[in-house]
Amino acid sequence: MLTIISILFSLIALNYGSEHVFLSETIDPLSDEMINEINSLNSTWKAKKNFANVSLDYVKGLMGVHHTYDNVIPLAEEDFPIASDIPDEFDAREAWPGCDSISFIRDQASCGSCWAFGAVEAMSDRICIASGQKAQVILSAEDLLTCCGFLCGFGCNGGFPGMAWWHWVHRGIVTGGLYEGEGCQPYKIAPCEHHIVGPRPDCKMEKTPKCEKTCQPGYNKSYEADKHYGSKSYSVSGVAKIQTEIMTNGPVEGAFTVYSDFVSYASGVYQRHSHEQLGGHAIRILGWGVENGVDYWLVANSWNTDWGDKGYFKIKRGTNECGIEGKVNAGLPKL
Repeated sequence: MLTIISILFSLIALNYGSEHVFLSETIDPLSDEMINEINSLNSTWKAKKNFANVSLDYVKGLMGVHHTYDNVIPLAEEDFPIASDIPDEFDAREAWPGCDSISFIRDQASCGSCWAFGAVEAMSDRICIASGQKAQVILSAEDLLTCCGFLCGFGCNGGFPGMAWWHWVHRGIVTGGLYEGEGCQPYKIAPCEHHIVGPRPDCKMEKTPKCEKTCQPGYNKSYEADKHYGSKSYSVSGVAKIQTEIMTNGPVEGAFTVYSDFVSYASGVYQRHSHEQLGGHAIRILGWGVENGVDYWLVANSWNTDWGDKGYFKIKRGTNECGIEGKVNAGLPKL
């Protein structure tokens, strides 16, 4: 009996390796102990303290993708040929250097609006790319968050990323950047200090602002005249198809399950070492590559540039890590 058990443990070790060690569920996800435990694993990624002076419930509130609900109107999966020349590495920032939005890291602040941010970020990129890198447009997360209504979900309490793309096609989205920024409707929720000690206000989860179908004072267009529309929206599945879509039309919006170790990401290729789920999170996937023999997706987060690797992270590619390859949405702009 002991021999059989020993063989089973040996097979498990061979199959998973040290990078698949799981941490104790008793460790506080926001503690120095969590960071130290992750870094002691000598895994494919390193950890740092990304959140300070906030509760775990606050962090969970930033994750606004409802995995228990399907889109109100399902997005059809796009059927297209897989590219025959998919490179080992691809970075949309380098492929389309004339598109400023691709390198723009946003801050969703104290609101579970990731579903809206991941969408408008990728939409903005795609408008520029489709225009031959001429149209520099920053679509408004504020407009999408507040005016999409029940079709998109619950505003700051989370939503459905796919419906954001449907809304772009059928209702349109105006321009608008970060808090007190430019465009028709900049984001109304101020950034707070949820990463480091600094001059910003303390963090507390905010209510969804009201939908206002007007532009900020001094803007030179009306709300309706400022709207940008998509010509179609769709979903994409499979690693090669997602790669083909990105290298052809630009970044996409993805979603994944956040585990408690992810919030401490600093660098390297993330793969989970935790069993504890914190929620669903939407992000923008803008490329892929290989680091130390590990395939990864290159991803932009919306927790500002203090978080992670200057606002970005890499996550293991090809194994549907945390569901990252299972919920990918995209669309084409109407120019």
